[in-house]
Amino acid sequence: KGLVETMNFNEGSLVKQGQLLYTIEPNTYQNLVNIAQADLAEANTNYAAAKSDFDRIDLLVKKNAVSQRELDGAMAKYEAAKQRINSAESQLQNARIDLGYCRVTAPISGIIGISKVREGDYVAPGPLSSLNTISNTGNVKVRFTLSEQEFLKLFRESKKENSSLQGGKDLRLQLSDGSMYDQKGSYSFANREVDPGTGAITLEAFFPNPDQLLRPGQYVKVQVAALMAKDVLVVPQRAVIEMQGIFQVYVLGDSSKVHLQIIQTGPSFKDAYIVTDGLKPGDKIAFGGTQLVKNGSVINPKLTEWQPGMSDKKSLPTK
Repeated sequence: KGLVETMNFNEGSLVKQGQLLYTIEPNTYQNLVNIAQADLAEANTNYAAAKSDFDRIDLLVKKNAVSQRELDGAMAKYEAAKQRINSAESQLQNARIDLGYCRVTAPISGIIGISKVREGDYVAPGPLSSLNTISNTGNVKVRFTLSEQEFLKLFRESKKENSSLQGGKDLRLQLSDGSMYDQKGSYSFANREVDPGTGAITLEAFFPNPDQLLRPGQYVKVQVAALMAKDVLVVPQRAVIEMQGIFQVYVLGDSSKVHLQIIQTGPSFKDAYIVTDGLKPGDKIAFGGTQLVKNGSVINPKLTEWQPGMSDKKSLPTK
């Protein structure tokens, strides 16, 4: 504890591990070091005298000039003097450690925040005596939650042979302005339990941060690929007719005639369904005005290219 003498950094700047940040008035702690050094010197002097007396009496005992009792007393003083040196050395070491705390250095490299003290402020140890905070922003930890169902789906998919989710290195971030972060993240760990109150599990991921764009406390959305599928058929959700669990679409056939085709759907993607059975590449389906179409109707189609996520305002008119 003491007065802050200097601040040796610019707030909000990058600091390196071991860099001097603050100095605190050292006079009190330097005095304690001086006292401990004097105590150690005195202990060494007493030890030398006790050892000399012990060696002399030990020699006289061998000549039967003094009693064994005197030798025992000299040995006790000698051992006490030795222990006193150990105690004095420990006190000096502690005093030097306390003096070292007067020079506050950066424990890690990172970005330092706004100082909570200024030069001349009095500081003291305690849980509320934080001087500043340094954040290592080289790799940023992002914690997010998944529902229990989403977690189970991811876990099972990752365990499949040759699954693209193995390794968990395809996480993306959407920033608060809607833009996508240009670095991909990877899983770090999942919490040991599902929160019984929310039914969600907390996961943590690491994202590289070479440009220092990500900062502690920043709001982001984590995009997790629940399934990686290649070379699959997708159809607009708007084009799918569901009745009692059966999914159907109108497929354009010869002579501009449409017919209902039962399909098997897989997971959804944006505004589309993945089709696992019932259609083949090149099939043309109606996705506009289907509420007016019947099985076997003849229509006047207008071919429109479509991709998942596109607006489906363009439709195939019917007649």
